[in-house]
Amino acid sequence: MNNRADLDTSLPECDDEDCLLDSARSSRAHAPVRAARDNLALTDAHWQVIDFIRDWYAENEGVPEAHRVIRHLAANHDGKGAAKRALLEHFALGCRRQACRIARMREPLKPMRDV
Repeated sequence: MNNRADLDTSLPECDDEDCLLDSARSSRAHAPVRAARDNLALTDAHWQVIDFIRDWYAENEGVPEAHRVIRHLAANHDGKGAAKRALLEHFALGCRRQACRIARMREPLKPMRDV
C-alpha cells in the first residue's frame, strides 16, 4: 500500500504551476497528494468536480471552462448560483487554479475566468 511519501516521490513531472507536463501520466491517486499540499481533505463533493474535469479532459483533450463545471454541478444543486457557490466553497482558489491542479490536469491554454 502506498503512503503519501511514496506517492509524492512517484508524482509525474510538473511545471511551475504544479500542473502535469504530460497529462497522460495522470492518476486519480495523485489527487489526494496534491490536495494535501493545499491543506484540503477531499470529500465526495470535491471528487465530483475532480472526476468531471478528468472525464472532460479524456473526451476533449482539454480542461473545461468553469462555466461547464458549474453547469455540471447545477444538476445536483438548486441552479447555477448554488453550484457556483458550492464550487467556490470546495475550491477556494478557484476552478482553474486549484481544482484543475488537484485533478492533475494541465490548465487551459486560453485564459479562463475563475468563478
